[in-house]
Parts: sequence; C-alpha cells; structure tokens
Amino acid sequence: MWRRARAGSSYLRRFSTAVRRRAEDEGDWLYSSEWWGSDSDDGHSVLRSTSGKGNGVVSVVAYPSSRPSRMHWSGMERWLQQRCEEVYPGYGDGGKLRVLGYQWRVLRFNDVTRQSTAKVMAAYRENMPGVVYLMQQPHCLAVPYVKSMVSAGLTTIASCNFDIISALQGKKNMHILCIGHGGGSLPLFLASRIQGAIVHIVEIDPLVISASIRAMGFPAFSLMTKSGDRTVTKPDIIDEIMWKGIHERICLYEADAEEFIVNNTNLYDMIFVDAYDGDDIFPKKLWDPDSLFLKTLSNRLHPKHGTVVVNLHSDSDVLNRDGSVPSVLEQILPMGKYVSQVCRAYKDVLVGKGGSGLAFTVAVPWVYNTSMIVCRGFGIDSEYFNRDFVINTLISKSLELECVMDLPFSCLEYIKRGFIVVD
Repeated sequence: MWRRARAGSSYLRRFSTAVRRRAEDEGDWLYSSEWWGSDSDDGHSVLRSTSGKGNGVVSVVAYPSSRPSRMHWSGMERWLQQRCEEVYPGYGDGGKLRVLGYQWRVLRFNDVTRQSTAKVMAAYRENMPGVVYLMQQPHCLAVPYVKSMVSAGLTTIASCNFDIISALQGKKNMHILCIGHGGGSLPLFLASRIQGAIVHIVEIDPLVISASIRAMGFPAFSLMTKSGDRTVTKPDIIDEIMWKGIHERICLYEADAEEFIVNNTNLYDMIFVDAYDGDDIFPKKLWDPDSLFLKTLSNRLHPKHGTVVVNLHSDSDVLNRDGSVPSVLEQILPMGKYVSQVCRAYKDVLVGKGGSGLAFTVAVPWVYNTSMIVCRGFGIDSEYFNRDFVINTLISKSLELECVMDLPFSCLEYIKRGFIVVD
C-alpha cells in the first residue's frame, strides 16, 4: 500500500539509465497514468465486496495496458503452445491458446486506497472462447515501493554471505515469508526470479485472497488450508501450462500474522512485511517491541543472514520532487517519529542493542513510502561501524544482482535514495 507523491512530467521522465542494456520495464512508473485513474477515466470494476476483516469495501478495477503491444502477443502464444506440448501432449489439439489482451488490475480499499497493482494477461482456447484464463505477469512490478523492497532486501541478504546465486539457479532453497498479500505481485516476482525460493504468504482477509485469485490472476493452487495442506490436491492443466512450477513453490495462508508466526516453526531467510488495513494503518502489534509478534519473529529469522524488509508510510510529505530525501534530513531518521519508532523496535528486537547486524532505511521514489531493512550477519559490529563500507558493499552487490537476475530496473536506484542508517 502506498501514497503517491506529486506528479510532475519533468521528473517522471527521469528514470535510471545504465551501461547494461535492459529489457523494457513494463512496470515503469511512466505507465502509472494508465492505471492510476482519473475523474474522466476511472476504469471498470471487475470485483466489489465488503470485507469482514476491517478493510472496508474491497474492489478490483481494470484498466487497459499499452504493453506489451499487440505485435508481441504472438510470441506469448507460441510460448503457451510450447508449454501445452511439454505438459500435456495433445491438449492443444482442441484449440490453441490465444491471447485476449492485457490489463492493469488495481486492488482498492474503500475506493480510495490503491492497495496493489498488477498486470494481467487474459487468454482463451480457440474451441472454448467463452472461458477466459487470467495470468498475472510476475515480471512486472508496477509500484515503486515493491521494487524498493525487492532491490534493498535482496541486495542486503546477498551482502550477508548468503549464497543467493545458488538460490537463483535452484541449487539451494531460499525460504521467504511475505506478511500481507494484496494482489500478490511481490511473492510472484520472488518465486519466478528465484528458482530455489519457497514462498509462504500470510493474509488475514479472505476477501483479499479471493480477489487476487479471481480477479488478479494469482495461481489458485497456492491456497492452503489451516492444517497446512493444499486446498486442491492437483493443479489444473492450465495452471501447469502457465506457471511452469512456480505455483508449487508458493503457499498462501489465510491467517493472522501473529498467530501464524507463533504457531509455526519455520526458519526464514527473508521476511517481507507489508500489512496495512483499510484505514491505511500499520497495526501496532506488528511493530511494538514488547509484542509477541516481534519477539517470535526474531526466533523465526535465520540467525546468520536473516533479513527483514518492511514497507512504511512516511510521516509527512517532505521528499524532493525526484523522491529523494532533502539534504537537511540525510543524517537523521526520515519522516519523523513514527518511522523512527518502528525502525528502532525492529532493530532492537531482531539485532539487539549493540549486536552484530545492520538496519537502514531508503526513500522510495515517486511515492511517500520508506523501505526499512534489518539484517543479521552483515559482519558489522556496532562498535566498529563504517558507513562507507556498508554503502560500497551494497552498491557492489546491487550491480551484481541486476546482471545475474537480468532485471528490467536498476536496484541501485532504489538503494541510493535517502540511504540512512538506523542507529
């Protein structure tokens, strides 16, 4: 969940450029005008219902997407046909899979808060044109704060002697927990890019889960029962075709975050926290240093390289137009008392006062969000802390990750903005 910063065309056109030639980023902020909505074009609702978990009216609104253009649809259709032949020879005999089009799907709370945005492909079989299959595009991250969480988080854990290259190649498992689901773009991106990723998701609102599957193209096979089993024993053929095993490494649980953490014994390499309710509030029990949640979370985090990434709303709108922190604030915790309290709570509980580890925040461009990262195992003792060493290490790892993951966006752009160490 995020709040949008002032939009001026002069700085929206400024995006990262680098020596490495990247694929087009379909989630570039330049395309935000397609899905943000306006008085004249507010899209059309494809789902609308009232939450029983405090999120108010939950809706999914659809908008046309200009990318990929129609001339590129044939490439996706060839890939789908190839997958049909690999998974179920003869499945395509009854009619090939065709692309119907691409849309932005925006999950909203109370018609105002844009909780999540995803790009969705719609496809159909030639012999059954009335049946439409939705597939969220896992490579597309439309919202800057999600890119910030991914960039800062993966760069940090890679700097903590975690063998992320082996995880990317599927030679090593990487256990990830996402607290807060939304439309599911973050866990899908992680599972698709990291072949060894096993991603658990915790979402308290069954309506949000339903919306992500029914209207935002999230794989239905990921849904788990309270006993820890799949709700369906075997995925549909179309899921096997579209997801190529990604859906088998994602487990989506309907549960309260605190109860989930307390009642399971999993050890996670990374934990992402993005849990705001319908009133745009980050529940205090998820950041209170005396809460059972944080104390238990500490026990579920890997002791040598465990990394936690938290999405926070800034306390006030004081960013520069390019999304950076004004120079006068660069040496203090950003955006006031609220962010400061959350950061100190997470660092004190997860790293310990004077313990070995690191906590820092970065400002997210274009929106009023802050990403907080707390890690163990960075090899830094608070007594001998060297800020330049930290920054240089993160810069080096971010450039390495951009290349090995073949990302369409720059990790460095999301690390260098308003980088502030939490004391």
